[in-house]
Amino acid sequence: MPPKTPEDPGQNPYELLGILQEATEAEIRTAYRTRSLKVHPDRNRNDPNAAQKFHALTTASTLLLDPLRRLALDAQLRLQAAKKQRFASYDNKRRAMVSELEEREQEFKKARMAKEKEKTARESENSRIREEGRRMREQREKELELQELERRCARSNPESNGTVEEDSLAPPPPGDLDTTVRVKYALSSHPALSTAFALAAYLRRYGEIDEGTVVMSQKAKKSKKSKGLVDGEMIVTALVPFNQLDAAFAVVSSAESLKDRGMEVAWAGGSEPPILGWLRERGELGGSATKRAEPLPTKTAPEGTTFSSFPSSFPAFDDVAPPPPPTVKAGMDYESLTLLRMREAERARLEKEILEAEAAEGG
Repeated sequence: MPPKTPEDPGQNPYELLGILQEATEAEIRTAYRTRSLKVHPDRNRNDPNAAQKFHALTTASTLLLDPLRRLALDAQLRLQAAKKQRFASYDNKRRAMVSELEEREQEFKKARMAKEKEKTARESENSRIREEGRRMREQREKELELQELERRCARSNPESNGTVEEDSLAPPPPGDLDTTVRVKYALSSHPALSTAFALAAYLRRYGEIDEGTVVMSQKAKKSKKSKGLVDGEMIVTALVPFNQLDAAFAVVSSAESLKDRGMEVAWAGGSEPPILGWLRERGELGGSATKRAEPLPTKTAPEGTTFSSFPSSFPAFDDVAPPPPPTVKAGMDYESLTLLRMREAERARLEKEILEAEAAEGG
């Protein structure tokens, strides 16, 4: 492979060998031999640039001894000479413009090379990121496959992994509104149920209720023909907390029959408590609360007693007088007083929630 041309574009091979542009091949060889002996590294051990000078002479002689490459070099030198001659004829202003254009062209070339280099580096980084993402995705897929295999093994052999089975059978945590139902009705349909105590007495057939924690709100509604309401009719919305979950479930199960009597009943949390789903999966509960059949009728029990099952129809309670509110005894102990204050705080919180729900519905 022939040596490359001198790295410095301004380095003239003819000047390096000290010959004219019209020199013959014999003159080129003679000039190379003479100059190479003078700058040879073996004869100039103290000159650190001797090897570089010797290489430049070898490159120049090889270039000039190649007829085709020499022809191209001569054409380039003639163009440079013509350019210098033309530049010399310019005035100072034009020379400055030409120099500025040449500098801009060089800067543009440098910027383009830097941009290409940056693009190459960015593409390389993107390729690395894609490769890393592919590797992480494959690793994640392998982990998921391994987890799925472990679950299958656990299902096929429950004794080998009791922890997974115990976690799947763990009950959900209890909620604050698991035993609370939301009741809504028109006061004209149930005029006797104008107080929280009367409403608690009306719903006590399903289970025990703490009257002190019932929250009730009355609000006048405008005319809505689709619902059959009249102007200024009072709509009662109440949150009724039962002492036991089965009582609240029984009320919601009887929502259809209560709706026929003008009373809408639903869970206060907006959906069925998760613990009911857990009980249903274990076979401890029947179908969903909204689809549960109406309980069979039973004999009327004295007031204040608990029904073993829920009747399909109930006697009217519109004429029942609401019980008087409980009074605080003068000698109430500290524990009872603390319990009363806790009930009042819970009542205030529920009142705030029901007012916010009504505001949202009205908006």
